Amino acid sequence: MDLLLNYQNDGELDQNTNSSPDSSPPRLLPSKSAAPIVDDTMLALAVANQTLSKPIDPVQHAVACNPTYDQLWAPVLGPAHPYAKDGIAQGMRNHKLGFVEDAAIDSFVFDEQYNTFHKYGYAADPSASAGNNYIGDLDVLEKNNGISVYNIPQHEQKKRKIEKKTEAAEEDDDGMDKEEAENPATDAWMMKNRKSPWAGKKEGLQSELTEEQKKYAEEHARKKEEKAGGEKGELVADKTTFHGKEERDYQGRSWIAPPKDAKASNDHCYIPKRLVHTWSGHTKGVSAIRFFPKHGHLILSAGMDTKVKIWDVFNSGKCMRTYMGHSKAVRDISFCNDGSKFLTAGYDKNIKYWDTETGQVISTFSTGKIPYVVKLNPDDDKQNILLAGMSDKKIVQWDMNTGQITQEYDQHLGAVNTITFVDNNRRFVTSSDDKSLRVWEFGIPVVIKYISEPHMHSMPSISLHPNMNWLAAQSLDNQILIYSTRERFQLNKKKRFAGHIVAGYACQVNFSPDGRFVMTLKCHEGVCIGAEWHPLEQSKVATCGWDGLIKYWD
Repeated sequence: MDLLLNYQNDGELDQNTNSSPDSSPPRLLPSKSAAPIVDDTMLALAVANQTLSKPIDPVQHAVACNPTYDQLWAPVLGPAHPYAKDGIAQGMRNHKLGFVEDAAIDSFVFDEQYNTFHKYGYAADPSASAGNNYIGDLDVLEKNNGISVYNIPQHEQKKRKIEKKTEAAEEDDDGMDKEEAENPATDAWMMKNRKSPWAGKKEGLQSELTEEQKKYAEEHARKKEEKAGGEKGELVADKTTFHGKEERDYQGRSWIAPPKDAKASNDHCYIPKRLVHTWSGHTKGVSAIRFFPKHGHLILSAGMDTKVKIWDVFNSGKCMRTYMGHSKAVRDISFCNDGSKFLTAGYDKNIKYWDTETGQVISTFSTGKIPYVVKLNPDDDKQNILLAGMSDKKIVQWDMNTGQITQEYDQHLGAVNTITFVDNNRRFVTSSDDKSLRVWEFGIPVVIKYISEPHMHSMPSISLHPNMNWLAAQSLDNQILIYSTRERFQLNKKKRFAGHIVAGYACQVNFSPDGRFVMTLKCHEGVCIGAEWHPLEQSKVATCGWDGLIKYWD
C-alpha cells in the first residue's frame, strides 16, 4: 500500500508542474522492504551483554529475536538424562529412556541384516551412505560372495537339499537289511518311512499294570465315585429309634393319633408370659419346629446335629421318635395335611419323605443342590406334589408318585428361601436372596408378579395370615412388612413392625391363630430362629434356637 501511495503522490506532483515527460529529469523511486518489522531491541541488548553465543532453549515456544546459525545449531546444554550416555537433555526427551528418532530402514532389510550377521558374522553397515560397506568378518564375506540369509543362490539351495537327503539315507541304511526295509510289516520299514520323531519306536504292549499304577487307578475310580455321589447328594443309611413305651395302645391306636378331647377352648389368643416346658435332646442348634397339623399334640424339630425328633406336647413331654437319615444339618421340615408323613431338607443335598409313625423313608429326592425350603401342595388331592426352593435359584417341582421332576420355576437371581401358597392354592409366593418377591401360577413357570424396590432387603421368612389376605415378611433390615395376597400384591405401608433385631438371621415370623398378633420373640440365650403358635391352645407358643433347646410358653 505504501508503494501505491508513493506512485499516486508522484502522479499528482507531475500534474501540478504541468511539465512534459521529455523535459522532466529522471526520478528514482525510494526502496521499500516487504519483510515484517522485527523488534531488534533484544538483539541489541544481547550484543551489548555479549551473550550472542548462548544457544536457544529447545523447549521454549517463542523466540524473541532472530537467532543466528550458531545459536540454532549449538550443542544442547543442561543436565543430561540419567540413562543417556550422550548427554541428551530433559527437554529433548520423547521417550522414557531418552530421545527416539525414526530411521529410514525397512523392517525386512533390518531382519535380513540382523539374521545374516548372527549366522555368517557380517552385515551391511547402516551408517554408510552408499550402502556398499560391510562390517564384521570380511573374510567370510568374500568367501560367501556377500550373500545374505534371504538371497542364497538356487544352486546352493539344491546342493544343501541333496546333502541332507544323503545324510538321512545313510542314517536309515545303517545296519538295516534291504529286504526288511522294503517290507511294510517290519520295524525297519517303519524306521525308514517314519514321519515323526515318535514313529517307529514300537514297543511291546504292557500286559500287566505295576502296583503303583493299580493303586493310582483305584484311587482315581474312588474319587470319581465320590464326586458322582456328591452331585446327587450324600447317601446315608436311614435309621429311626422309637423312645416311647409302645407304638400302639390297648385299643390299637397309633402313638401319633390325636387325643379325642383335644379341641380349641376359645377363639381369643393371649400373649404368652411364662415358660412351661423345655425340650433338650439335640446336641446342636435347632433350625425349625412344626406342630402336628390341626391338633398340635406333637411337635417336630429339625436339628443341626443331622437328626429330626418328634416330641409329645399333650401328655408326657418326652421325645417319641428320632429320625436319622441326613449326613449334614437339616434345614427345613414340613408336615403333610394329616400329619402322617413329613418332608425334611438337609445340607447334604437330599430331600426325604418320611412316614411319621414308623420312621421309614418313603422317597428321596435330589438335584445335586442344597434345598432351602420344602413344601407340599396344600390341596388334599395334590399331596403328591412337592416343591423345593434350591440354592441354584430354582424352584423344583416333583411328582412323588413317579419320582420325576414335572416343573422348574427358574426366574430368581439368588437362592430361594420361602414358598407360600396363596389364593386358594392356585398361586404361590417365593422370596429369595436377590431381595425380591415373585408370584407364580402353580404349574406355570412364568412370573405373574415381580416385586423389587431399591429399598427392599432379603426376606428369609414369610407367614400367611389366617384370613389368607395378608403376608407377613421378615425383612433383614429389622422390619416385618405386610403384603396383600389379592391381585396386586401391594405393600401395606401403614402396617410396618419394627423394634426387634434379626439382621443376618433367617428368624421365622408367625401369626396367632386369631390373627391379632404377629410374633417374633426373644426367648433364648442365642439366636431364636423359630416360633410356632399352638393351633388349638391359643395362648401357647413354642420356640427353638441355636442353643439346642425347644421352649414351650404359656
